Amino acid sequence: MTGAVMFLAALAVWLWTGPDPGTARLRWMERRRPRGSRPLLQRLTGLSRPSRRVAAWRTASMELCQGLAAELAAGRPAGEALVRAVSAADFPDPTALRPLIAAARDGGDIPSALLAVAPERGGEAFRGLAACWRVSTTTGAGLSVLVDRVADSLREAHAHRQDVAAQLAGPRATARLLAGLPALGLLMAAGLGMSPLGFLFGSPAGVACLACGLALDGCGLWWTHHLVLRAQRS
Repeated sequence: MTGAVMFLAALAVWLWTGPDPGTARLRWMERRRPRGSRPLLQRLTGLSRPSRRVAAWRTASMELCQGLAAELAAGRPAGEALVRAVSAADFPDPTALRPLIAAARDGGDIPSALLAVAPERGGEAFRGLAACWRVSTTTGAGLSVLVDRVADSLREAHAHRQDVAAQLAGPRATARLLAGLPALGLLMAAGLGMSPLGFLFGSPAGVACLACGLALDGCGLWWTHHLVLRAQRS
């Protein structure tokens, strides 16, 4: 009995401080499930971070704005500066920017090309640059100053996302704990010599307790997910 209790205590410490078993299971399911589907637990807990592709687009977009501002400050023409800045930035899909490079080299409609190549998520910089280009063309304002402002806004937005992610670490940890507590309770009961599965599935009272527990756990996960979404949208 003492050995079983010590084992369960060590297991609880490992579950609390070690790698998240829910995340490990989700990664295993990610490799096995068809593309386009999404695990229910991942939707409920909101544990998934923004996709690496979106993060890569945003990082490359900041590099693009900084490089473009530097090229314009060096006195290069706007089209050439844009081509050099796009070539220097590490975009996840460089081939998608070929129409933009062609428009910049041939003197085409750069604002329309920026909007055309902007991804739905992570393309904020392209939409901002398109607006800067139109304002500069229409009013004659300095493009370099406008691009600097776009770069500053992107850095502020990036810092804000990091701050929000840090503030949401607590609710997400709570969601992980809620997801793992039922399994931990079953293990502890089995280690103490009880028969939790026999009670839960072998009697009406056990089935009622199981249904009530699953409903409460699901409500907790849903509410945590709701709080996380509200914080992210605000």
